[in-house]
Amino acid sequence: MSNSKIEVTAAPKPMGLYPHARKVGNLLFLSGIGPRDPETDAIPGLELDKHGQFKSFDFAAQCHSVFKNVKTVLEASGANWDQLVDVTVFLVDMKRDFHIYNKIYAEYFSSNMPCRTTVGVTSLPSAIAIELKCIAVVE
Repeated sequence: MSNSKIEVTAAPKPMGLYPHARKVGNLLFLSGIGPRDPETDAIPGLELDKHGQFKSFDFAAQCHSVFKNVKTVLEASGANWDQLVDVTVFLVDMKRDFHIYNKIYAEYFSSNMPCRTTVGVTSLPSAIAIELKCIAVVE
């Protein structure tokens, strides 16, 4: 069984020692992917003051960006959106953000409905508010 790691130059760089994805047999496992901009490393919709405190925050912008980054990794790995079979979502503020996330998720997954688990966490490795971990079936 082949086991290949996949690095995607058009996606945000991993924040640790891990690949963007790994293909094992006909399964494609995506590492946690956040909304950071691949070119600037900025977090869409987030502006901090000089003390690192939130100045402005747009969770919807982060949702759209994280979906774009997932799509980039999928396509660079030879897969597509409709091949996703499982999505794990990590939110740093479930109460504040779940309803926005759920609405935007429905826009992206109107034809394909993978299994989904949404988990509230206290923090993620940077100031992002959302991260996705995905599994796709590929041929």
